Formats: sequence, structure tokens, C-alpha cells
Amino acid sequence: PNYSFMRNATAAKPVSYYDYIVIGGGTAGCPLAASLSQNASVLLLERGDSPYGNPNITNSGSFSAELADLSPTSPSQRFISEDGVVSTRARVLGGGTCINAGFYTRAEPYYAREAGWDGRLVNESYQWVEKKVVFRPPMQRWQSALRDGLVEVGVLPYNGFTYDHLYGTKIGGTIIDQNSQRHTAADLLEYANPSGLTVLLHASVHKILFRNKGKARPVAHGVVFRDATDAEHIAYLRNGPKNEIIVSAGALGSPQLLMLSGVGPADHLKAHNITVVLDQPLVGQGMSDNPMNAIFVPSPVPVEVSLIQVVGITQFGSYIEGASGVNFAGGSPSPRPYRGGFIFEKIIGPVSTGHLELRTRNPNDTPSVTFNYFKEPEDLQRCVQGISTIEKIIESKSFSKFKYDNMSVETLLNMTASMPLNLLPKHSNTSTSLEQFCRDTVMTIWHYHGGCQVGKVVDHDYKVLGVDALRVVDGSTFYYSPGTNPQATVMMLGRYMGVRILSERLASN
Repeated sequence: PNYSFMRNATAAKPVSYYDYIVIGGGTAGCPLAASLSQNASVLLLERGDSPYGNPNITNSGSFSAELADLSPTSPSQRFISEDGVVSTRARVLGGGTCINAGFYTRAEPYYAREAGWDGRLVNESYQWVEKKVVFRPPMQRWQSALRDGLVEVGVLPYNGFTYDHLYGTKIGGTIIDQNSQRHTAADLLEYANPSGLTVLLHASVHKILFRNKGKARPVAHGVVFRDATDAEHIAYLRNGPKNEIIVSAGALGSPQLLMLSGVGPADHLKAHNITVVLDQPLVGQGMSDNPMNAIFVPSPVPVEVSLIQVVGITQFGSYIEGASGVNFAGGSPSPRPYRGGFIFEKIIGPVSTGHLELRTRNPNDTPSVTFNYFKEPEDLQRCVQGISTIEKIIESKSFSKFKYDNMSVETLLNMTASMPLNLLPKHSNTSTSLEQFCRDTVMTIWHYHGGCQVGKVVDHDYKVLGVDALRVVDGSTFYYSPGTNPQATVMMLGRYMGVRILSERLASN
């Protein structure tokens, strides 16, 4: 799409005014801004570039190349958590939907109930997303063998193709179309009212401005951002009781930006010479990432290039998925398509949590984050059950043509463990103890959440506690990851809150 409202931040005025300022044009920010633009003036600030015209993004076969791009303008920004796991955060309009494996599946119904969401609006919001960016995957030979293997080893019932979260094995949706072209949350801006929206690219927000004078509590009223030449711009909220700033910068970016703006643990902020606006010790707490563990299975026959299309939703709390013909692990580019595939499991939840802290006052530097993978024994137990289920799939009749007869599961475990999956030390008993295999080979599946959780940092309407005219709408508000893969629910939440915020606005007029 050729968006008339999208431009480089260098073209922005030094000072401008809007009804809403949305920080972060990612998985939640794009649908949120598109929705708000129907009845208000909206500024959407994105620190990265446009996804359009970048073949690494649009062509799903370039998945590994995109993750391995370490250039300063790459849509994927590499970082290493304090746990020694190599990870990536998005830096592009469309956010994580531009660099992920494409799988689309809704949250479990009780997730929405627990969140206190309106069921009808949740369904309408999912459908709004699905109409624009979701497709049925083609299901070729390798993915079909994985599906049949899951059913054969008892991950039942078989639920066919569905977006719903149901126990058993199913084919989910994907944001990759029949021509292997990726669609992203940025496509949801096609819904926008062009006269109500301004999207600025390469706009790096340095802080949110608060007014304190004569107010009972701090009120957010503007943001300071810099363009690609490092020139400073300020965007202010217009006067109006319903105007506000909404942070949608993701599980790493949102708590980071609150801290840089003076909302966070007072001692930590003072140590970085940041003026404290609100001492809020829970900003950056409750950080989680679902651990992913995989087994690589070389294939004696060629396999299709496929990202995630099938999932086994087990009763014991592990989700089993797979990708073929691409390097799904580590992220170093492979010169040729992999002949084989990764079958991996991610655990529900997780129960283990960690925390995030600032490293520097530069918003472009990734903060220091600790996820504490497998700190809780429950998480480790689920991983062990997941890996042993994968072992059964590899040895199933359904999957037999995609594995070498002479390669034992132990050989495959050792081969996987010897890959450069993370920066953790390896142990000699990796293949004999599945607990050790889980610990040694843990990777990210990029499903970070927490840091601005509901009830701790924001209320049930996602308003930041203790200040006015500021919300956070993204995965940083979650306690655990929705569904098997969160992108569907994060896009839904952007739309859902856009509709809710607008209806509040119209009701007050």
C-alpha cells in the first residue's frame, strides 16, 4: 500500500499537536492507531523503517536472513538476555509480525474472561484482523507428516483447520499468503482514516513529558522524539479531557520508556540520573519469555520451506510446532535451505519470571533483561514432557520418510545440542537427561511479555496507575502468553482498545 499519511520523521515539524500519540507502530500499535484515526487526530511514532519493499520481510523464505541481519537499520535488533539466550526485538513498522514465523491462532476463551474483556468485541476485533492479514496455510508434505505424527502419538482429538484454541492437533492460520508473501500488522493501517493519521518512521521516542504543576498527580502531555539525523521534535496532546498518550512499544520497549520518562523504581532511576515522576517499583517486573526447545531432524528427502502451520496443544502444558527447510534456531543465515526440519515445543505460561532494567538512557539500546528460564520446576517438567513427545513423533510411522533410519533419537539430541543455539555451557549428559537437554538448549520463541502488568503498572483499562492521560496497550501488560502464539491476540487487543477508547470519547462529547 502507498500510505499518504506515512513519512520519514525528518519531515516532521519541530512542534505538533494531536488528540492521541501512539508510541510504537508494532503488532498492537498499528491496529490501535488505525482504529483511533476514525474519529480523532492520531500520531503514530515508529523507530524503525517501513516493511514495504524489503524482500527479507515480504518473502517468508528469507526468515533466517532477516533474523541474522545485524545492520543498524535491520528490522530485527539482536540482543542477548542475561540468561545467555540470543534474542531479537522488532524495529520496523508492523513490529514482530514482520519478523516472526507467521502462525495465527486465537487465545483460549478463558484468557479473555480472565482479562475482563467483552467477549463480543473480542470476536469482532479478531475478525477485523483476520479479514486483512490471515490465510489458510498450504500444508505440504513435511507439515502434513508432523500433523499426522502428532495425532499418531496421541495429541488428540484432531481439530482440522481452526483459529480456535482447542486441546489436540490443529492447523492454524498464518499471515503468510499462498504466494509465500508475508502480511503484517502494518497492513491494518489500510483501515485508517488517512486524514486522521500521521505515521512517522525513524522516530525514536526519548521520553514522555509530564505536567505536575497544580495537578493532584502527573499528567502526560507530550513526547520528545528524534529523527534519523538526531534532530529533536516535540509532539503535544491537544487540550481535551479524553486526549492521551498510548505506549505500544512492546514488552521490552514499554517498561523501558516508562523508566526513561521517570515512571519506575526510584532508586534505579536515580542511579541513571533520571528525574523521578512517580516511584513505581513494579515497572519492569514480571518479565517472562516462553522457553523453546527443539530437535533438528535431517531429512533424507527434500522438504518444503515452511514456517509454523500445525500445532499440538497438549493436556500437560506444552505446545508442539515445527518448521522445515529454514534455520529456525540461532539465527545465523544458512547459504542453502536446510534439508530437514526443527520440531520444537514451547511451554504454556511460563511460571518463571524475571525483570528488566535500564542499561543506558538511550532508548535505542536494548535494556538488560533476565527471564529466568526454568527457574520454576513446573516449567522444566513441561519441557521434558514436550521433548519426549517430540521423540515419539520422530519415531512415528507418519514421520518416517523425513528421518534417516540409522539416526537414533539420542544422536539427534546430541546433534541439536552441538548447534550454536545459545551462549550457555554444554554438558556431557545432554542426551541422557532430558532435564539437562532442556536447560542446555533453551532458546527464545520471541513471546516476551510482562513489565507493565495489569493490576501492577496499569489498571484493567490499561491506564498507567498513578498518572493521568497515559496508557500501555501491548504484550507488556500480560501475565502469560495468550494461545499458542500471541500475535493474534496482540493485534486483537490493539483493535479492541481502539474501539473502546473511541466509544468513551464519543460518550463524553
